[in-house]
Amino acid sequence: MSRGGYSPRPRRPWRPRKSRARRYLEYGLTLVVLLVLLVLVDRINRGETQRLSGEAVVNDGDTITVKGERLRLRGIDAPEFSQTCLRDGVSYACGRESTRSLGVLVRSGALACDGWERDKFDRLLVVCRAGDVDINRRQVENGWAVAYGDYADAESSARQAKRGLWAGEFERPRDFRDRHGHEAESAHDWFATIVNWLRQTIGW
Repeated sequence: MSRGGYSPRPRRPWRPRKSRARRYLEYGLTLVVLLVLLVLVDRINRGETQRLSGEAVVNDGDTITVKGERLRLRGIDAPEFSQTCLRDGVSYACGRESTRSLGVLVRSGALACDGWERDKFDRLLVVCRAGDVDINRRQVENGWAVAYGDYADAESSARQAKRGLWAGEFERPRDFRDRHGHEAESAHDWFATIVNWLRQTIGW
């Protein structure tokens, strides 16, 4: 102890300051580890693929319900049920036309849908087949949905042949939702579900 009862603080051991290059290297390694973890999680999720099969209720041009489970067709985007488009300068209910097209496809063979991921509305994202028909691709090929992360070749084919939506003018579904808010995607969903259930079960 020094005079007057003062005790000097113990000195901290000297540590060399990290260079900027070393800090960047550590950041880079941390990022790589995070990316590896994300890939592993994605592979685990993909390993838990769910398959649903059976009769489907069509909600709109890219959404169906099978055994009480809401399914969103992966890689495509269809007009909202309430959406209208132009054909020969005349407005028509393209959302309902798209819904009707999907209804025909899901009844064209034994339906089976596979998916492992959910969207923000908790719908399982799926690829569906009816027999040998890839429904997701066929809906785009028929022109009643647009590519949404996949099936760009099918969209190009439909556009060149002027099938479905491409026979006239339309607003892309994503832009329609941005203008009307996401309630456009759900506001008519309950109504569409009831109408299509009646149409499919009792022929109304």
